[in-house]
Amino acid sequence: MSAKTPSKLEKVMAAGHLGVTSECGPPRGSDPEVIKHKAELLKDCVDAINVTDNQTSVVRTSSLATCIHLKLMGLEPILQMVTRDRNRIALQSDILGAASFDIANVLCLSGDHQSFGDNPQGQNVHDLDSMQLLWTVRKMRDEGTFLGGDEIKRPPKMFVGAAANPFADPFEIRVPRLAKKIEAGAEFIQTQCIYNLEKFEEWIRLAEDRGLTEKCYIMAGVTPFKSAGMAKYMKNRVPGMDVPDDVVKRMADTPKGSQAEEGINICVETIQRLKELKGVSGFHIMAIEWEEKVPEIVERAGLMPRPETD
Repeated sequence: MSAKTPSKLEKVMAAGHLGVTSECGPPRGSDPEVIKHKAELLKDCVDAINVTDNQTSVVRTSSLATCIHLKLMGLEPILQMVTRDRNRIALQSDILGAASFDIANVLCLSGDHQSFGDNPQGQNVHDLDSMQLLWTVRKMRDEGTFLGGDEIKRPPKMFVGAAANPFADPFEIRVPRLAKKIEAGAEFIQTQCIYNLEKFEEWIRLAEDRGLTEKCYIMAGVTPFKSAGMAKYMKNRVPGMDVPDDVVKRMADTPKGSQAEEGINICVETIQRLKELKGVSGFHIMAIEWEEKVPEIVERAGLMPRPETD
């Protein structure tokens, strides 16, 4: 696969390097220094930074505004867009707004249900679903037209991504669903957090057998545990998460004062194992409100220094 956009992330993976991304969750307020502090922690160890879009349906500074802050710092943002909150007019408008700041990456998502957040009485929009949003961005980029058919002056040049969960039930439809997202226009995929390595390896083998890893870059998602309690919570309370009993036990058997370090050890070991796996093009490190640990994880996993691009 060759690079089709100005995206640094796309260029890194098109050159055959493992891509590395992380996340910057916008604040529950308007202070830009919160954003800048997180970005400073991440800037030298990743190729691009995801900016979440009102994650868990909780009101935060907008993803687009946060991406602009990162862009002004000389960093490479990935604009997350959920279909929960906007209709097709607003979605296309925000894509153009991002493109006007030369934001070159977008991740198309459905978004968490509003009942999980701080405004459960809010109304879902879902005028488009995540696959239709993928198709929309590709149409705007590749055909230079809006959904209504009119021509776009200076079409957006964006590297288009989606999310995938290899662990949700039923497992049998996980790869066919991945295929549908790629058919809709996904050029890179960031997966759910991986703890069940054997199941992920089976998923990517099936994707490889269908030729999907030749059509799309697969970025394996990892999240370090801070504690045994976090491991148990993710196993028992987070839908679609697959945390094996032996991983929970390993965290629980670790002395409390060393559990955070052990969580990082597990994360590093996961990356080291999966980076040798055919079909894996990179890693998405989701260190939730723990951005200061990302440089250590990337360094210890053998993913530094990051490659330069034109």
